[in-house]
Amino acid sequence: MINCIIVDDEAHAIEVLQHHIKSIARLNLIASFTKPTEAITFLNGQQVDLIFLDIHMPEISGIEFIQTVRHENYHFILTTAYREFAPDGFDLDVIDYLIKPIPLTRFLQAVTKAQKAISQSKTDWIKNPVESEYFMVKGQIKGKVIKINLIDIDYIEGMKNYVAFHHNGIRTVALNTMKEIEGKLPEQYFIRVQKSFIIAINKITALDGNRVILKNVSSEILIGETYKQHFIETIRKKQII
Repeated sequence: MINCIIVDDEAHAIEVLQHHIKSIARLNLIASFTKPTEAITFLNGQQVDLIFLDIHMPEISGIEFIQTVRHENYHFILTTAYREFAPDGFDLDVIDYLIKPIPLTRFLQAVTKAQKAISQSKTDWIKNPVESEYFMVKGQIKGKVIKINLIDIDYIEGMKNYVAFHHNGIRTVALNTMKEIEGKLPEQYFIRVQKSFIIAINKITALDGNRVILKNVSSEILIGETYKQHFIETIRKKQII
């Protein structure tokens, strides 16, 4: 089932799309909006796969809408009465664009393309979910929340009631404990090597005795005795000699 929403400032255009969507069993329309800002607010915390989006709207344009939410894994089918606006959407990797009035046959073609793209993106996520996952962590500044992509993390350093994320050459300090963070990390991608350090397994380039060498990290990390046996067993599963 593909969860979708409609964003269009014209009520009649929404009615046409609603009628087309009802004729396709695999589409599940969960909301429609005439104001794009309300749609952006709605998207927070919602599982939406596909957005039918008008390009030419007075509040913000469809292109600006996409640019606002592009960090999320949404798929877009643009709708417009103005053919000259359509090419702009392809610069943002949209699925398709539909010229109003929208015939059902053309609508079906676009939905079929969307279904293939959504299915492929979900398959890619299953193959390597860490690429799509992220943390929202509490920063040292009150009220500040920071997004950290899991794929970017080299290692995490514990400092009593704080942790420091080392990612992409950046050090981000957050108001969390190692226990909280360790419980949320996928164990197939991260491993604790001592009381104060969790490392990303895919960033390991070499082992030198009790030291772990990570890609693009100048300092070496010691393996603690408490965590050594589990670490060795995990690494040994990948050893071929």
